[in-house]
Amino acid sequence: MDETQPTQQTQSGQAHAFSLPNLLTYFRILAVPLMVLFFYMESTASRWLSFAIFIAATISDFFDGYLARAWQQQSALGRMLDPIADKLLVATALLLLVSDGTIANWSVLAAIVILLREISVSGLREFLAEVRVSVPVTTLAKWKTTMQMIAIGFLLAGPAGDKLMRYYLQDFGLFTYVGLLLLWISALITVYTGYDYFRAGLRHVMGNEP
Repeated sequence: MDETQPTQQTQSGQAHAFSLPNLLTYFRILAVPLMVLFFYMESTASRWLSFAIFIAATISDFFDGYLARAWQQQSALGRMLDPIADKLLVATALLLLVSDGTIANWSVLAAIVILLREISVSGLREFLAEVRVSVPVTTLAKWKTTMQMIAIGFLLAGPAGDKLMRYYLQDFGLFTYVGLLLLWISALITVYTGYDYFRAGLRHVMGNEP
């Protein structure tokens, strides 16, 4: 038995822990409390900062996966933290927007649908991982995620964006209206993709697939 193998694996794991793709994932996790901090400062400038942090974190989500594949720096740590970072970012942003009334009334239902899907799909993914079954992400699901992030971005800018647009469109709250419209479209697509995902997963749960 090669006694140097565990040491080499440990060194490789440590190297991957500080690779750029993983550093981007760490940034996304650290962005969550920063986004909350600026959101609750309740000024136009801080609202834009909260928006900017969310957008930067969203962009980093694309690059960490792309670079990990391109540079062959995929790691178990990255696979574990990446979905956690995504869900923390989305769930926190939606809760903030509901708490200050940007998402209100019936639109809260759209936020709940998105959150329920995130939680339930995570549970299904965990089960399927145990039985070594992979359900690929569909193109429609990727579009849903993109639209969902754009919607949250518009809503985080919210009053700050609406205030900016008043110089051109008087009292029409363009940012908030666009954000809520995209949020509802995302929620509707979420219902469809969530059903499709569970239908594929339940075949394995019920033993209809090997």
